[in-house]
Amino acid sequence: MRILIVNPPHPAIGSRIPDDHLPPLGLLAVGGPLIDDGHDVSLFDAEFGPVPIPNIVDHIAKQRPDALFLGHSGSTSAHPVASAIARGAKKRLPDLVVIYGGVFPTYHWRDILAACPEFDVIVRGEGEETCRQTIRALADAKPLSAVNGVAYRRDGVPHGTPPQEMIVDLDAYRIGWELIDHARYSYWGRKRAVVVQFSRGCPHPCNYCGQRGFWTNWRYRNPEKFAAEIARLHREHGVEVFNFADENPTSSKKAWKRFLEALIAEKVNVTLVGSTRADDIVRDADHLHLYKQAGVERFLMGMENTDERVLSKIQKGGSTTTDREAIRLMRKHGMLSMATWVVGFEEERDRDYWRQLRQLLAYDPDQIQSVYVTPHRWTPFFSLAAGRKVIQTDQSKWDYKHQVLATRHVPPWRVFLWVKFIEFVLQTRPKALWRVLTLKDPKIRRAQRWYYQMGRRVWFHEMIGFFLRDRRLRNGPTVEQFWGATQEHEEEALAIPLRKPRGAITLPIGRQMSPEQRAPQRRARRQAGQSPD
Repeated sequence: MRILIVNPPHPAIGSRIPDDHLPPLGLLAVGGPLIDDGHDVSLFDAEFGPVPIPNIVDHIAKQRPDALFLGHSGSTSAHPVASAIARGAKKRLPDLVVIYGGVFPTYHWRDILAACPEFDVIVRGEGEETCRQTIRALADAKPLSAVNGVAYRRDGVPHGTPPQEMIVDLDAYRIGWELIDHARYSYWGRKRAVVVQFSRGCPHPCNYCGQRGFWTNWRYRNPEKFAAEIARLHREHGVEVFNFADENPTSSKKAWKRFLEALIAEKVNVTLVGSTRADDIVRDADHLHLYKQAGVERFLMGMENTDERVLSKIQKGGSTTTDREAIRLMRKHGMLSMATWVVGFEEERDRDYWRQLRQLLAYDPDQIQSVYVTPHRWTPFFSLAAGRKVIQTDQSKWDYKHQVLATRHVPPWRVFLWVKFIEFVLQTRPKALWRVLTLKDPKIRRAQRWYYQMGRRVWFHEMIGFFLRDRRLRNGPTVEQFWGATQEHEEEALAIPLRKPRGAITLPIGRQMSPEQRAPQRRARRQAGQSPD
């Protein structure tokens, strides 16, 4: 079959402000297996430009594919754009089969199929095997009821098949790197870059996370094969920067150390950036030099909040003491730390923002990223926020960088100014500026200066957007009225196989475990080379 994969342009500031663009790993991951099955597959990345929707539709119409694949990593806020593209494509090509995937459609498939006739099939959960089976069924004119992990209309009514079995061997499906021109993609200051994924999922029970349930279990690729793939992309395509899409690539101390040692043995000069947990950094204090040798330049650490009470409520599992120690250790080993701070878990007062500023100053991170809490219907946090008022009903703004929830004690404009003030103070404090000027490592110095340049542009862009462009409601609906009833019971999107892969960790959804329940989990984590807590 002739298949066209489209990466929709995303309105989020992270997509529009930087001069760099990263390739859509999720779409490439689906494309590779389809190519191997003998299909004619091409990718149209509309992020460049961005390409206007009418032009995207024109491109689709000229290509005249048998099937159109749509999906985006920021799937909640990208849904309106994806829907507009699909609607325009179906108008031009009525017989076109539009297949849609991502985290948001995985859980909202009933609503989407009922309200959006432009989508024919929704892939729920991991897409590699499900997309192969879907295309095979369409090519052979067989019913989709035989394909697990999809949703479609049956007699005009949305219908979902049983979940697809979780992918145990992540190395069994290759990434379709040939679908992109590597010269077009860059990051970290115009360096040739790609997105990669060592692991999927996360073993921690943070109740606000929209990703953990989607991936179900934490699994990882063969460390040596993964290192070899990075080395090949560097040698053959000149890729310098590898941005990890993992929620928590360092979950297994043993597996992560194997990867670092394998990459060091490849003798390639690359840059690794990604996200991890502060407690994993502290756990690995004895071999953080391997991080640096392998090429790690920065890790974003989701610290979420500086209040121990809030951390406990959201089941983060970390501590402010660990957060500070992780930042100190990374700096000691010549790596940058980015602290992510989430606004809105509680309905803060002015004094709470002042306290958080003081705590963040005590953390002393190299970089800071503030985001706004965004309740997803399939997470346990949704139930906690169900009665709070929504002030932003434009779904394209549900991207973590816009306020979507009201607070009773502080109006939105003052929340925004507090956030911008805290960012300004953190990034312009004398200690931080002195570090930027005196960093000895040229790669780290260049990276930090690039981040300051991008941060300045984002800061002013957000100021203009908040006061001149964005519109908010004074008395909006509640979260539950806006999105519907909780889907917490559906958080595990994929079937858990009877025999779990080595290193896979499963935690109960949305509740604390007793010591008796926790004991088997602790043993499993020890066997996987992880910290038991």
